[in-house]
Amino acid sequence: MPPLPAAQRAQEPSVWQKCIMGAMMGGGVGLTIGFIFGSYSILRNGSGPRGFLATLSQYMLSSAATFSFFLAIGSVIRNDSLLPPHMEAARLQLLPPLVRTKAEGAMLIRARWDAERARKTAA
Repeated sequence: MPPLPAAQRAQEPSVWQKCIMGAMMGGGVGLTIGFIFGSYSILRNGSGPRGFLATLSQYMLSSAATFSFFLAIGSVIRNDSLLPPHMEAARLQLLPPLVRTKAEGAMLIRARWDAERARKTAA
């Protein structure tokens, strides 16, 4: 089956949309984790002077804020690339892998060291 024309292909989300999606996923995960750990903490140690609902909501909101912050940043970093995903897949399939022997790697390193040494002595 031939690839779809560019006009029919789905558009990739922008960086801002990726950030928002990561924050929403992190908020959902954080609320759930906050509910679990907050409930366990309240059952184990008591609700304290603020009451059950205030203590549980504090656990849930602080966990949601932390998770959403880190997942928003992580989703942008993870998906931020120079090539679109379909082009990256084509590049990986069509180009040969850069696998070298130990001897070739040692020769490249030695050449770099010689070039650095030559630059330092020239300066």
